[in-house]
Amino acid sequence: MSQRDQISVNSQSILWVAGVGVGLLTLAFVLGVQVGKQSAALRRPMQKGMEEELRDLPEPLVDQLKFFEGDGPDKLVPAQKVEVAAPKEAPKSEGKPEAKVIEKPPAPEAWTLQLVATAEVAEAKRTADKAKVAGFATTTVKEKGQLKVRLAKPADRAAMDKTAEKLKKAGFKPFAVKVD
Repeated sequence: MSQRDQISVNSQSILWVAGVGVGLLTLAFVLGVQVGKQSAALRRPMQKGMEEELRDLPEPLVDQLKFFEGDGPDKLVPAQKVEVAAPKEAPKSEGKPEAKVIEKPPAPEAWTLQLVATAEVAEAKRTADKAKVAGFATTTVKEKGQLKVRLAKPADRAAMDKTAEKLKKAGFKPFAVKVD
């Protein structure tokens, strides 16, 4: 055998081959990650463009302001707090017998079901429309910066629990709220 037919391997050539191999593996990994990101982006639903978002807004500013004034299509009603004063004692008259005070039994607590609480007018309207289609009358209340879609007619807790089951079957996630 001649010297030309022999292959000599030294440490420098081993390092060179190992470096090229690591470089190729790194390149393959980076390209695979990029392809994966692009395929995931293609599977994701497209986001709305700026023009589509502007088209979804109500045209005149007056319509937008009606939602905050309570004149909008959902007839938004601001939440009202009612303060209950302690019962006043009747003044005692001297020499006359006291009349017996007959207290009425407390009225049963009124409850309603809240379907959604959101800051978005469109979502509140969509939920109210969906409930209307399902046969449930709703009202929308603006409270603490949130629009809360609730059933229009309050009732006792047992009736609301039965109604909640019907709403769950219709695809809602209602929860009971005590009416003040």
